[in-house]
Amino acid sequence: MLHGSCLCGGVAYRAEGPVHHASHCYCTMCQKQHGAAAGTYANVSRAGYVIERGEDLVTEYASSDHGRRGFCSVCGSTLFWRSTQTPDKIAVTLGTMEPEYDGPVQRELHTDTKPKWLPTRE
Repeated sequence: MLHGSCLCGGVAYRAEGPVHHASHCYCTMCQKQHGAAAGTYANVSRAGYVIERGEDLVTEYASSDHGRRGFCSVCGSTLFWRSTQTPDKIAVTLGTMEPEYDGPVQRELHTDTKPKWLPTRE
């Protein structure tokens, strides 16, 4: 079971495993949403994702014709990404998890837009 919350604590969630995969996404939309090199997510079953507190604080933004990004309307914390093309899955942001996610990150997505200033793995 994964647990997490936003920066202000107004939103708390739980997500049942297993984690199908975890990924760093370097698409420019994730970069802009997170203000960082990538968005990092754990992909889980949508059926097991429950907002335990603050559901009224969660706002979704349609960042593309199939992508929806959920965030706290108070503090702006990115909580999830979901695709309308795969409604049975949801991608939960690793940085919001408590305790921190301790599994591997198996995928790097959209590496063609990975920032040049980001150090490479050696």
